[in-house]
Amino acid sequence: MRVSIASPKATMSLKILIVGAGVCGPALALLLQKSNPKHSITVIERYPSLRTGGQQIDLKAQGIPIVKKMGLLEAIRSHLVAETGMELVDTNGKRLMHFGVQGADQGGRSLALTNEYEFMRGDMVKIFYDATIAERAEAERNGEKEGGLKYEFGTTVTALDQSSDNGVAVTLSNGQTAQYDLVVAADGQGSRTRRLAFGEEVSTEAFKGLGVHAAYFNIPRLSTEDNLARIHFAPDSRMVMTRTGNRPITQVYFFLMKDKERNETMKKMYKESQEKQKEIWTEVYEDAGWECERFVKGMKTAEDFYACEIAQVKMPRLHTGRVVLLGDAGYCPSPFTGELARNKNDVSAALTAYDKLMRQPITEYQKLGPGTEGGFYPSSALGIRIVNNILWTLSCFRVDKAIQWIHGMFPAEQGKWLLPEYPELNLGSENAK
Repeated sequence: MRVSIASPKATMSLKILIVGAGVCGPALALLLQKSNPKHSITVIERYPSLRTGGQQIDLKAQGIPIVKKMGLLEAIRSHLVAETGMELVDTNGKRLMHFGVQGADQGGRSLALTNEYEFMRGDMVKIFYDATIAERAEAERNGEKEGGLKYEFGTTVTALDQSSDNGVAVTLSNGQTAQYDLVVAADGQGSRTRRLAFGEEVSTEAFKGLGVHAAYFNIPRLSTEDNLARIHFAPDSRMVMTRTGNRPITQVYFFLMKDKERNETMKKMYKESQEKQKEIWTEVYEDAGWECERFVKGMKTAEDFYACEIAQVKMPRLHTGRVVLLGDAGYCPSPFTGELARNKNDVSAALTAYDKLMRQPITEYQKLGPGTEGGFYPSSALGIRIVNNILWTLSCFRVDKAIQWIHGMFPAEQGKWLLPEYPELNLGSENAK
């Protein structure tokens, strides 16, 4: 049994507002509670309920030890999608090249799309949300009467005022105002909180569009579909991907790669209604070959359709005063709360340390891989046929397997950053089951 005596300063509680109940918001709330159950935490979300939709995501690199220490790796495992690999297909659906599953313990680079830990975004959101509720309930069962955790849905921030030395005065969309020691923006790449805190000019300048546009939606799965992910390149800088795994739906991803002629039109599209956006994507994809006729038809009635410009957020700093950016709002998700616990709730010192700590991983993970902007595949029909024939020939000789094996032998550049250790967070061991 370990006995520790904490100083009054170490157990000082903070009043914290987290904006966004996606993945990062609840994950942060869980870490904050584990580090100090006396914190008073409010998580607000602009949608009327927890958003448990979304497409397939994966967990790898530093994310695995983080989730393991949080005690949630087994919960993640119970929701894994059984995707057996990925293949490139031509306009007739014929396999050109196949790649298997990248194991969590496999070092180096990988050409594989499928990783060992594949799951649906909504499942991860629910896991983190449930864990925060359970963590607070456990603290109260153990006699904790200070602090607390609450979620408020259908609520946004409309104004921030840091003119006082007492923290941040926040005005909410429901008309309520409150003072917080810390405000965390975890509301995505288009963060409204970032615009309020840093100003419209800085926020707009930080949004770096890549000239790539995407649409995501689900359609019913065919009985003939297997568990492979598939990618098809079409002329005019178009790419479509499907993922089914062992789920009853087919996830469809439309990508319009870097295309100067269409880029401006697509940017303006996001101000239009969802129906108008679907019409534009229909025009782009109705003649793209493979099964795109089926995909376009399913898109017209899909209720979970979502389109966006693919971008990076490159902020000159991650905090201003006592408002800090987390996840996509500042670009890179991180174990932010470690610095808050280590600095004994000295918010200013913690935010300065967080900003410094995150510079290396942000630089590493914002490096664009080859082909990200459409350079991997030619845009003309003739060029695509030539490349497809080359890939099919290589696959016949099992060269794709050799490429994947050789590629995995080289250490990944993105593995340079070492995950910092924070015993102050009171997390479990990485070796814990």
